[in-house]
Amino acid sequence: MAIARINDHDMYYEVLGQGDPVLCMGGWGTFCHDNHHHLARGLTDRYQVVIFDYRGIGESSDDLGVPSTMALHAADAIGLLDHLGLSNVHLIGLVGMGACVCQEIAIRRPDLARSMFNTGAWCEVDDFLRDQLEMFRWLHRDAGFDAFQKAVTLLSFTPEYYNEHHQKLLGPQGGWKELNGRYPAHSRLIDACVNFESRERLATVRCPSFVLHAALDVVTSPRTTLPIERAIPGARGETWADLAHVVAGKEQKIRFCNRLFDWLQSVP
Repeated sequence: MAIARINDHDMYYEVLGQGDPVLCMGGWGTFCHDNHHHLARGLTDRYQVVIFDYRGIGESSDDLGVPSTMALHAADAIGLLDHLGLSNVHLIGLVGMGACVCQEIAIRRPDLARSMFNTGAWCEVDDFLRDQLEMFRWLHRDAGFDAFQKAVTLLSFTPEYYNEHHQKLLGPQGGWKELNGRYPAHSRLIDACVNFESRERLATVRCPSFVLHAALDVVTSPRTTLPIERAIPGARGETWADLAHVVAGKEQKIRFCNRLFDWLQSVP
């Protein structure tokens, strides 16, 4: 648990566990602080896991005068890994923005990328995805955090899981809680997302890469994830018929952990 001056901002980060290094990033949130339970169970028992707060959320500062891009967030992550003296790192991007940051790191600093695992991502933004992301922006801005939280939750889980667990998914301790009261930070994260493009650059990725496709995902469906797998030389992929945007439920989480660990252990 520390704060370092990285890429001209104060960056909060944590290093958990021991072993081969792993950088783990999610969507519009953080795995830090009281969110360790959202990490794949057993990950910190097997690996040295690096997690951090994106700019403007948690305890990381931001400079509103600097345009928010995926390249900026990748530079933050790269700066942190250099600060920690790490290389040959497994890059794990779980749901949305974190997976895009992984792509940028693998493209820009191949020496840092031992492997890459992507879920819930994209390599270019079509009109449908752009308008969904912009919808989240104006919902938060014009209708408030609660309306945004309910909308993004409805689009991120299966109906069955939502019906059974919506009381814990919503509210002050529910999903995307780090954005509550921080609309400007959320809007800047959306800026980075809607302007991200990597499709033409993914051919330069040389690390072993795996892309998990979620057939029930209505935000980042196989429509957006299959092009990632196809653009990376030698990439592997797998489609789960029962997976929505977020891995949820005991059985699905166990299956996901097993798949993730099988992948990490297969990397030379």
